[in-house]
Amino acid sequence: MQRAIETLTIECIKGDITEQPDIAVIVNAANKQLKGGGGVDGAIHRAAGPKLVEASRAQAPIEAGEAVITPAFDLPNDHVVHCAGPVYSKSQPVAAQLASCYRLAMQLAEEQNAESIAFPAISAGIYGYPLDEAAEIAVQTVADCAVRAQSIKRVRFVLFSDDALAAFQRALETH
Repeated sequence: MQRAIETLTIECIKGDITEQPDIAVIVNAANKQLKGGGGVDGAIHRAAGPKLVEASRAQAPIEAGEAVITPAFDLPNDHVVHCAGPVYSKSQPVAAQLASCYRLAMQLAEEQNAESIAFPAISAGIYGYPLDEAAEIAVQTVADCAVRAQSIKRVRFVLFSDDALAAFQRALETH
């Protein structure tokens, strides 16, 4: 599914974020120490090779809602933006932190004059963010960034499960 918002084409697919050779920048749902882990983070680190660990650790730690950028090394992309998504909680400003991840990733990709960026469902795995809420924040934030987008023309949400894909498609349909 895809939809045009301003000058951006936003699309949702089910797939592996490490296998997006037509995308300039991919986004990693990283931990604060930027040292690799499970899920998307582990997959990206395995695919990019050991130089990614060195490059990302040199910029650690980061706090929830923050992002840094590194080369993509052995991945078929130019760069990886590492976002530390928040652990879900109703008592903290997690929505603002999650939105910040998407906004900063878009900004870092723009600074590289990237034409495309791919996101996973940040914080919707082991960090426990409810899929529908995570999807709504992600799509809304990217749509808000569309007005300012200069180089980015395509945003792809690469989702790990049918449930995640359905949640992001629902969010995209309403924007």
